[in-house]
Amino acid sequence: MKFLSFLIGSSLDDFRRNKVRTFLTSLGIMVGVLSVVLLIAFGLGLRNYIEGQFENIGTNLVYVLPGRIVGEGGGFRDPGSLGAKFQEKDVITLRKIQNVDYVVPVFEKSVTVTGGGETEISQLLASTHEIVLGLNLEIDQGRFFTKTDLDKHAKVAVIGPKLAENLFGSKENALDKTIKFSDQSFKIIGVLRAKGGGALGGPNFDTITYVPYKTTLRINPDKKFYAMYIRVKSQEEIPNIKAAAQEVLLKRYDKDEFQVVEQTEFLNIITNIFGIVNAILVAIGSISLIVGGIGIMNIMYATVTERIKEVGIRRALGATKTDILYQFLAQAVILSLFGGIIGLGFAFLIVFTIQGLFPAEINLLSVFAALGVSSAIGIFFGVFPARRAANLVPIEAIRYE
Repeated sequence: MKFLSFLIGSSLDDFRRNKVRTFLTSLGIMVGVLSVVLLIAFGLGLRNYIEGQFENIGTNLVYVLPGRIVGEGGGFRDPGSLGAKFQEKDVITLRKIQNVDYVVPVFEKSVTVTGGGETEISQLLASTHEIVLGLNLEIDQGRFFTKTDLDKHAKVAVIGPKLAENLFGSKENALDKTIKFSDQSFKIIGVLRAKGGGALGGPNFDTITYVPYKTTLRINPDKKFYAMYIRVKSQEEIPNIKAAAQEVLLKRYDKDEFQVVEQTEFLNIITNIFGIVNAILVAIGSISLIVGGIGIMNIMYATVTERIKEVGIRRALGATKTDILYQFLAQAVILSLFGGIIGLGFAFLIVFTIQGLFPAEINLLSVFAALGVSSAIGIFFGVFPARRAANLVPIEAIRYE
């Protein structure tokens, strides 16, 4: 214990004598630890964000999509050009499956919307009145369109809050105003509550325009749908509903023309993708740790050179090679840990600052990994100069000028 106390005290004394050099040497490790921890935190935050978007859409959903979007071994794949275009009869057939709450068909198209003297690009979602439940939407101003609006081919629209603000200045001003797209005019009867989105190229729900699909015959004359969302009564029924939907649709389409996917499949794929991307980013960030380690090794070699005479005197007074080795090795490890702890502190500060805007997260694994890697770098890059010091011949070291 006394020897350990001596090692730590000796190292700290040397750091106090060379404050600037100590800080600059630790800077490389600090930047490396900061970058690695932040990359892990941002990766976890992005995964949390995506999972939150799925939760916002709603649970107990099964998606019927064109083509084969999810590969057999997991992962996204190109659906190709053979994807099915679903029809009203498909919706009616799927609604007959037991334990299905409702089936929401969706026609999707990018449109240029004009209103209030402004022009914006919006994603048009033409569907039934049940899409408000299927996507777990909430009304902020006005109301959502009803089955009556759908059956009467009413030219009404519900828009996202960001689109309302961009066109009319505020959500309140947008209500009862008229927007135009595809040479048609629609009355705004509702503005939705903010929902977000837009990650990884996905839709931003706050800029979407929702209309009854029966009023878009000029845009979609064949009444074809891009996808269908099936709401299941309970999560336990999802596998049965998925199998039943596949069986029904196989009577009209080839197996490569559509795919029935549940939310957990999307989440698993996204988690796997983020795991790979995060590993690559962390590997890139670790380069700065290696650079920092090389910096520590260079400084420790310089320190050994400065203290050759001291080493010779200590050896002459009875210090062993192991004592000298541990002395310089401890200095390298403490120097590396010092940089790691500072980098970790800055990472916590940055994550805490941005958490209100983005759900970044620092987990215990990244903390222990950062400190462990810092120590390992100190040992690895410190052992070479420490061995050089330990192997000095005492009489030659004392004579060194």
